Amino acid sequence: MTPNSDRVVLALGGAGTVGSGVVKALLDKGFKVAVISRDNSRLERLGSFVSASTKDNLTTIVGDVGTEEGAELAKQALLKAVGKVTDIVSSLGFSWWQGGPPHTQSLKDLQWVIETLLLSTFVSWKTFFPLVRDDPTCTYTFITGGAGEKLLMPGTGFLTVGAASTLAFCQVLREEYPEVACKLNQLKINTGVAPPERMAPGYLNHLHLGEGVAALVERCTSSHSVFTVSCPDDIKTVLLEGDL
Repeated sequence: MTPNSDRVVLALGGAGTVGSGVVKALLDKGFKVAVISRDNSRLERLGSFVSASTKDNLTTIVGDVGTEEGAELAKQALLKAVGKVTDIVSSLGFSWWQGGPPHTQSLKDLQWVIETLLLSTFVSWKTFFPLVRDDPTCTYTFITGGAGEKLLMPGTGFLTVGAASTLAFCQVLREEYPEVACKLNQLKINTGVAPPERMAPGYLNHLHLGEGVAALVERCTSSHSVFTVSCPDDIKTVLLEGDL
């Protein structure tokens, strides 16, 4: 097994709530991590958030992975900065939408939701997957949400539409590429995720979730699987018993 210190993880969406927990956990396990974001201020906050002793193993790049041109430019900058990528974790998109019932929304609103949740996931996968697809020691992990299968509450319908599209895309990849060498997995989160200071009952602490994702990447044993986390106890089971 390749030592963690020789593995470079690209964390797509690594500056977000879920992603930041994943980035910190990966760094704490000795991985090198690269994060791409359009917002430099979010990258700066991420640099301040991770453990000081691991900060030198974090590479941040300003770029847009939501367009084909932007993603290609980001890929070239990434390879120039880190040389190689061995693992990819994708947690792109947003976690909440309460714009109101569909008849009160515009086509532009729906397009934004689809672009943010589905199209960015597709474009980044198409751009970065070739970096890892042919190596059985590499991983590509999608983090998705359960909103695609359940309306969270009235007014959140567009989130369900976008999240369902992403779930369908992940299913398509598992079935379209059954023999791919890279370990291709999906982690589906069926509850809210928040930092410690904004926790609500039943929510997952993003730091604990990050530890679970880091364990999945580190083990590099399963492929074409969907792992579902619905409560904090699921993370404990994963971490303590190695059910991933």
